[in-house]
Amino acid sequence: MSDAVHPTTSPSGPPVKLPKEGFDPLVIGRRIRFFRLQRGLKLEQLAAAAGRAASGISAIENGHRSPTLAQLGAIASALGLPPRTLFDPNPPTERDALEIEWERVQRDPAYAARGLPQVKVTRTTPLAVLEALVGLSRELYRVREERVATPEEARRANAALRLQMRAEDDYFPELERAATELLNLTGREPGGPMNQGDLASMASKLGFELRFVDDLPQTTRSVLDTKRHRLYLPRQAEAVTGDHRSTVLQALASHVLGQGEPDDYMAFLRHRVEANYVAGAVLMPENAAVWMLGSAKAGRALSIEEFRDAFTVSYEMAAHRFVNLSTRHLGIRVHFAKVHSSGVIHKSYENDGSLFPTDPLGAIEGQFMCRYWSGRTVFEAVRPQERYAQYTDTPHGTYWATAHLKQTRDGVFSVSIGCRFDDAKWFAGADTRIRMRSDCPDPSCCQTPPADLAAEWAGSAWPAARPHSSVLAAMPTGAFPGVDLTDVYEFLERQPE
Repeated sequence: MSDAVHPTTSPSGPPVKLPKEGFDPLVIGRRIRFFRLQRGLKLEQLAAAAGRAASGISAIENGHRSPTLAQLGAIASALGLPPRTLFDPNPPTERDALEIEWERVQRDPAYAARGLPQVKVTRTTPLAVLEALVGLSRELYRVREERVATPEEARRANAALRLQMRAEDDYFPELERAATELLNLTGREPGGPMNQGDLASMASKLGFELRFVDDLPQTTRSVLDTKRHRLYLPRQAEAVTGDHRSTVLQALASHVLGQGEPDDYMAFLRHRVEANYVAGAVLMPENAAVWMLGSAKAGRALSIEEFRDAFTVSYEMAAHRFVNLSTRHLGIRVHFAKVHSSGVIHKSYENDGSLFPTDPLGAIEGQFMCRYWSGRTVFEAVRPQERYAQYTDTPHGTYWATAHLKQTRDGVFSVSIGCRFDDAKWFAGADTRIRMRSDCPDPSCCQTPPADLAAEWAGSAWPAARPHSSVLAAMPTGAFPGVDLTDVYEFLERQPE
């Protein structure tokens, strides 16, 4: 038998190579059937000649059983063939190659996970039907890989999702209802901070037990085990922060919303946004939050800091929740941005006409915030614990914004909330005297160096860029992008009953 390595078709992607030390049961089976039919033998006749049971030969031909070398030798002898003929890793005909590929598609766990029916292909199945099935599976795989694996698709999906959120003013009644249902499980009155006991009660009512562990997979924040009804969380983070509320609520929200495996990057991002939205709406319930914000507006004292402290959440969560409620309940259109100290925008939203920089795909994330907007000037102006506010004059109007600094393991970020000049009067900090001028997106504003610096250094500087870590970078493929499922399954396997 030749030890050459031959390509064989994979339903999940490009051709793969058959290892020298093994053989493909599907191909072996098709080759046995091909030569049996070529010789006009019935299954029972071949079985009798090979000294085997007909059911065993059938299982081998259909690729359901991997034959031993002894069995293959007996079958080859019964067919009058040298054994190496059966070991050939190439399907005997083009139709056989298509049948094998379609069989592999249906055996892929991803096929069963989508609830698709098994389609049995027989000798009477028209070739055109078989070609259509295989061709469609190849195209779906290609599209899936294209959408999941490329940064371009990530940016495109994020831009499209932001437009959808803007169209609804980032307020979603169905998610508010889901949050209310979760909150009702605790039996507590909405309003005021939610504690860890409330979360444990909520999880228990949904049939889950909270377990804190030391060996949670590094690519995860939590793992929800729907077989044993447990939610695993990292013990180390609990010791540091004492607060797992957001992580627990996001996991429970994904379960309550019935989120399954995302089909593409758009679905992946939408699932994240929905789970984050519900978590924020549980920690900052709509009625209590709107009452507080309405009272603050009446007193012209809207403050993200006060909003944060009332519900003991992070500044960023309070800012997100304010964006959810401000337009629908307060009549205030706003913009939001999370910006790294390097100036790169990591998150953004606007429905007040702010013109954030965009790339050709319409994505804002990954672009540089104007140097003169509060999201950047705050880095030079204050210490993280202080409130900062400023007005920014632009060619399309004047905007007010307040910004806050946040220290993370990935560096320092600013989180800013702003609005048009006419709505600034409702906010604490509207009396700021800090005022900047921005002409972006005109390159002369801040995207090109000053003429004197350029004259001195142009052509003499060659910097090496630091790559930015972002959710919009290319993500690994798989059921849950960015998660090592082998680590997750091994983690679950070693947990005690």
